[in-house]
Amino acid sequence: MEESERTSIDPERKANHLCVLVHGLWGNPNHLEYLAKTLREKHSEDKLNILVAKSNSGSYTYDGIETGGERVTQEIESLLQELEADGAPIAKLSVVGYSLGGLIARYAIGLLYSKGWFDKIQPINFTTFASPHLGVRTPLRGYHSQLWNAFGSRTLSASGRQLFTIDTFRDTNRPILSVLADPNSIFIRALSLFKHKSLYANIINDRSAPYYTTAITSTDPFVDLDAVNIRYLDSYSPNILDPENPVSPKQAQEPLPFYTRLSSSGQTFVTQIPLYTALIALIPVATVAWTVNSGIQSFRSNKRIQLHEQGKGLDSYRIPLLMNGNGARDAVSGVFRRVNSAQGNDYLPESDGEEEKETAANGSAPETTLPNLELKRTTSRKADFPTLALSDEQFEMIKNLDNVGWKKYLVHIQNHGHAHAAIIVRMQKPGFDEGKVVVRHWLDEEFEI
Repeated sequence: MEESERTSIDPERKANHLCVLVHGLWGNPNHLEYLAKTLREKHSEDKLNILVAKSNSGSYTYDGIETGGERVTQEIESLLQELEADGAPIAKLSVVGYSLGGLIARYAIGLLYSKGWFDKIQPINFTTFASPHLGVRTPLRGYHSQLWNAFGSRTLSASGRQLFTIDTFRDTNRPILSVLADPNSIFIRALSLFKHKSLYANIINDRSAPYYTTAITSTDPFVDLDAVNIRYLDSYSPNILDPENPVSPKQAQEPLPFYTRLSSSGQTFVTQIPLYTALIALIPVATVAWTVNSGIQSFRSNKRIQLHEQGKGLDSYRIPLLMNGNGARDAVSGVFRRVNSAQGNDYLPESDGEEEKETAANGSAPETTLPNLELKRTTSRKADFPTLALSDEQFEMIKNLDNVGWKKYLVHIQNHGHAHAAIIVRMQKPGFDEGKVVVRHWLDEEFEI
């Protein structure tokens, strides 16, 4: 294992805490350089070991959450065994996932749990930055939803199908994200053991992983920032919202006169003509190039997955994923950014106030043409904002994941349009400096050594 990927083993150091960093789609260890650097500046080598996972670098992230999770688990186990052999056994574990890496990390900790590692290692911190816990399916209703979600899901091989929740994972007959969020799964059991569970979600300008999925919520109050009041944490303003009271709707204002609105819209359109002209010219070429490259990468990914499946040592990871009864734990312990962001959101129909009054009086839910509609509205706890038209599986994921007990921190990156990269300072550039505030908050407020 190379020096650049983890801290060297020093017999005099004896650090008993390991922190694992997992990068995202198309990523590599360099994307996590700032996280690793600031983590090391905060905690010395005699206090903390750092492992930046490298086995899923580049297009290897096409290969799916399961394959990626098994690779990362192998990296973690190899280092744990190496440190133990060198007389520096690990007693505490923290895991940090960025983007898709958050889902891969959730899979990996389930495998570690199933193999009994958490019987001798205490899980401390689990954090995700801009991770699509509910997938990346655009919350649209009707044929346009099916068209976009079907196209997008077929451009990233196994990972694409899983992120759009159209896959069938092993013998569960369910998408892998649904299994990852099942309260009877090894993955939720593992996650619940971590002392601290936190997530950071961009409220705007995340073209890779929208707010609703990274924040695990069924509403999006930030579609129109002019319509809401945002409150920030004093020491981290204006980038980290107050988790206790982050947002509220503004009082309705009188609409502008029709001709004023028409004039403003016309001016906006004129200023955007050069952009529209460029897009008309470039989109067909870019689409063809993207599709061809996706086909090539998907072919290579399928080959890699086949080779991975034939690899040695995987039997120990192919264990029961769902656990029933108290004895189940013992039984397994030994063994496109831009196009996506351009889509608007659709919402479930507004609730009728009279129906709600009738429900309260009669103690029964009113009939509705949408299944479990009232139950779905309760998942957000934000009555002031409409409920997104998510799938039944996504509503179930929200309920199950919220029950684990996350601390959710909402991030407002204001000086750069690529908030997905800025949130962790994926590269050193002035426009990403706001991400340093986010990382400082994580280290000072959430990460326990």
